[in-house]
Amino acid sequence: MRRVADETNRRTLPATGWAVLGLLSFGEELSGYDLKKWADLSLRFFYWSPSFSQIYSELKRLETAGYASSRLVAQETGTRDKRVYRITGEGMAAVREWARAAPVDPPVLKHGPMLRLWLGHLLEPEQMREVLVRHQEFAEDMRLRAVADAESVQGEAAWAYPALTLKWAERHYASERDLAAAMLEDIEALAAAASSAAAAEQGEQGERP
Repeated sequence: MRRVADETNRRTLPATGWAVLGLLSFGEELSGYDLKKWADLSLRFFYWSPSFSQIYSELKRLETAGYASSRLVAQETGTRDKRVYRITGEGMAAVREWARAAPVDPPVLKHGPMLRLWLGHLLEPEQMREVLVRHQEFAEDMRLRAVADAESVQGEAAWAYPALTLKWAERHYASERDLAAAMLEDIEALAAAASSAAAAEQGEQGERP
């Protein structure tokens, strides 16, 4: 197992692998279901929430690397035994080293509403407004969810730093909501300017002999 782990360069784990290992670093035995729930509680607000298939695939990779171990826990009669996972000492050392030394990738912004607005010349004004209003609603919903999730982990020492990322998420989505509102005003101003320009042009044409 040591030889296999040594051959698995800790720098080459995919981001999902580090995310799953990071969730295990909080020190509890977790099932795949638990890991998904924890990811939905925190990771999804600032990165993404891996699917169940991604989580189980990465758990197998982490076990092969020697970074995690698992065991079956007996359940009630008629229910399948549950497999739970725990980070190993080697896994803790690897994720600590990754968190401290690996290059931090800059965020990649893929903003669907702005891509649609960029193509505003192909849309009707009302369609652009609808895109932004929906984005406003989405951002506010995410802000409220971040607030609720932050409240759910209040007082839990192990979640002190994830709670800070939830606070960041609250601020981020509040900003997205407010930016959408500002863009709606910009669209109205642009439409008003275009209307004035068109009226002025018509006036000039009317004055010509």
